Order: sequence, then C-alpha cells, then structure tokens
Amino acid sequence: MTLVKVNNPVARSFDGLFNELFNEFPATFGKTMREDVLGFPPVNIFEKDNHYHLELSVPGMDKSDFTVNLEGKTLTVSGSKKEEKQEGTEKLIRREFSHKSFKRSFTVDDKIDASGILAKYENGILMLDLPKKEEAKNASRQISIQ
Repeated sequence: MTLVKVNNPVARSFDGLFNELFNEFPATFGKTMREDVLGFPPVNIFEKDNHYHLELSVPGMDKSDFTVNLEGKTLTVSGSKKEEKQEGTEKLIRREFSHKSFKRSFTVDDKIDASGILAKYENGILMLDLPKKEEAKNASRQISIQ
C-alpha cells in the first residue's frame, strides 16, 4: 500500500471551493435568497390538536413594529423597523446593522376560528396561534376495516 501526502495549499483550497459550490450551495442559496434578498423572515408552522401555531424569526424588533391582519382568507403579517438617526460626536466607521421591513401572507381555510387568533412577541420570535373551529377538532376519527 502506498500513502501519498499532498501539501499543496492551492489544490486543497481549489478542492474546497468545488466542495462548497456543489455540495453546500443548494442548501444555503434558498435561505439566503429568501431572507437577504426578498426579506422574508423564516417561519415554522405547527399543527396541534386545538390550533395551528406559527413562529416567525424577527429579532431586533418591538411588538409595536408588527401589523397582523386577516382579510378574507388571507392572514398577512408585516413588520417595519425605522432606523433611528443618532447624533453625537462619535464617528461611524462601519455600519452592518440594518433594519428591513417584511410582509408575509398565509392562506387560512374555513377550519380556523378567526375571532380567536392570538399574537405574541417574545425573544425575537413572533408567535401566532390560530384556533381550530369545534367541528374541525372533531373531524378526525378511526375507521375500521371490514
């Protein structure tokens, strides 16, 4: 058996570049495109027995920065953070913090009790609970096979 060790940093970095492009690029591109270019915050949606639970990751905002509207069957969540001008004697060398506005819409079906929708903002997560109507809760049942 022959063991060959290559100490060529150019070849190693070239291989690493191709590895990143072909193996990691598709997984990260969608997230970057959605969050950075389109400005959509990521969302998790859970279905529970009595309600649907949505979590939007929107750190750095206050609860007064959000607007949640239900119009017909469309639930729209939007947020906008205004940049505050700071006056002082400090010289800003680099600014990487930015505040973007966003707007996400979700289609709500007839199973949702629109009057009972609740929203809460805590630790950078906007949480929405969409309760199911009583008939939607009882819709599932076991069917026997004959």
